[in-house]
Amino acid sequence: MPGENKVLKGNEIATIDVVLVTVKTYEESADEIILDTANQIAVTVGTETVDRIALIVKGRLIAQKPQQTTVTGNTIVLTDNVFNDQLVMMLQGGKIETNEDGKTFKKYTPPVVGSKEKGKIFMLSAYSAIYNAAGVLTGYEKITYPNCQGVPVAFSSEDGAFRAPEYTINSAPAEGEAPYTIEIVDSLPEVSAE
Repeated sequence: MPGENKVLKGNEIATIDVVLVTVKTYEESADEIILDTANQIAVTVGTETVDRIALIVKGRLIAQKPQQTTVTGNTIVLTDNVFNDQLVMMLQGGKIETNEDGKTFKKYTPPVVGSKEKGKIFMLSAYSAIYNAAGVLTGYEKITYPNCQGVPVAFSSEDGAFRAPEYTINSAPAEGEAPYTIEIVDSLPEVSAE
């Protein structure tokens, strides 16, 4: 019949694993740091809520303005299975010292107490694998969070267990910007040969 609405089925995309995480500052020609050892990303949506306002007269609801919830950003907890000095410096600032070769990590020192030094603002992208019913990898889901800032990092240790640091990252969209984007990509970024 003309004018009849159709019943449609949306796209169904099955994703699995934390295949790769990348972080990149907004600086011109900034390098993108690849984390292929992260195994968990927990995201909590930050919101501000304005309560419902109701007009109740003699026990009867006359009118009401509904509760309003505004998204203010996301809190991301990234669990990595190794220490990455460049990531930690991006999250909270500080200083990295290398051995004489100029590449091998020697020492990391965080900002001194009371310092105004902070980490850099960056974007974080998390990649998950997409498989079809035949078990064939068909692509990757890429979720990107803007304007990320790290919080100070703490390191815990335990006998008989490798350290898996948890990094807390706050992401907040700028005015007119979405709190995240999701896209499907065919391949992962490749590590530079340098």
